[in-house]
Amino acid sequence: MEITDRPLDALNNARNQRVIVELKNKAQVTGKLKAFDIHINVVLEEAEELENGQLKRKLGTTFIRGDMIVIISPA
Repeated sequence: MEITDRPLDALNNARNQRVIVELKNKAQVTGKLKAFDIHINVVLEEAEELENGQLKRKLGTTFIRGDMIVIISPA
């Protein structure tokens, strides 16, 4: 297995880039991935909550618990 094949390496490659995070409750949050840990708790800067692809509200710097996350994808 190459180093880029590990999930945390993929997240590390996305650091300082915009990502979309989909939560268990179907909410979507987009923002710049600043930090994460082994539990996939993440910190996003310039975060915004989306509803049906449209801006619902601006959140600023936001912490999201890893156990709430279903998907993290490049924005």
